Amino acid sequence: MTSRTPLQRVKAAGLFGALLGLATTLGACNWQSTEVVTTASVPNDYRHRHPIAVTEADQSITVFVGRGRGGLSGPQRADVAGLAYNWMREGTGAIVAEVPIETANARAAAASYQEIRSVLMAGGVPSRAITLRHYHPDDSRTLPTIRLSYPKIAAVAGPCGLWPQDLGPNIDNAAYNENRPYHNFGCATQRNLAAMIDNPADLEQPRSETPAYTPRRSTAFEKYRKGTSTATNYPEADKAKLSDTGK
Repeated sequence: MTSRTPLQRVKAAGLFGALLGLATTLGACNWQSTEVVTTASVPNDYRHRHPIAVTEADQSITVFVGRGRGGLSGPQRADVAGLAYNWMREGTGAIVAEVPIETANARAAAASYQEIRSVLMAGGVPSRAITLRHYHPDDSRTLPTIRLSYPKIAAVAGPCGLWPQDLGPNIDNAAYNENRPYHNFGCATQRNLAAMIDNPADLEQPRSETPAYTPRRSTAFEKYRKGTSTATNYPEADKAKLSDTGK
């Protein structure tokens, strides 16, 4: 066995180092990061970040009852009658009446419930759709009330007031660095719009057309047949104006 010269040893070491560097480079090409990039997980459009959802929610009113008087006052009777009207139009379940017991106004509350039941039935609510539940108030310092509630289909959005990131410049604030809207942007608008929707079904589909008003349509067709203007004149409209400026 022949021994290597110093020059051969240097060449062998250089070749081994080159092969090791090449293996390291090729291995780096196959390296895969386990970090999940989620920069696009939060949508920029506020309508997608705070969508309006159609769900079932409770509609309720509160009836205050004193100690020495049972029954309902005029405004309270109107509130209960309005609840009956709304239940006939949008209710999806029974009306639950929560009446306090073992309180100073328990006797007056029981008498008020009987009148509430009569007003509801007079408004078209069947007796089987009225459920009585008794409860003990949690706080003895507050005046126990009668709570009337029923479920209905409602549009909701939110919750609002979430600030996961700072609004100011920050190295970790991608929304500021990329000039994107902040997270809570548009939430209040979506929530207010959901609260103003009368029929949540309008978000999913249009309503069916109602029949045309026949007398007005006949009048317009007759004017069109004669070649006259079909516009409606309102002679009293100018009397409500406060100023003639701009005429």
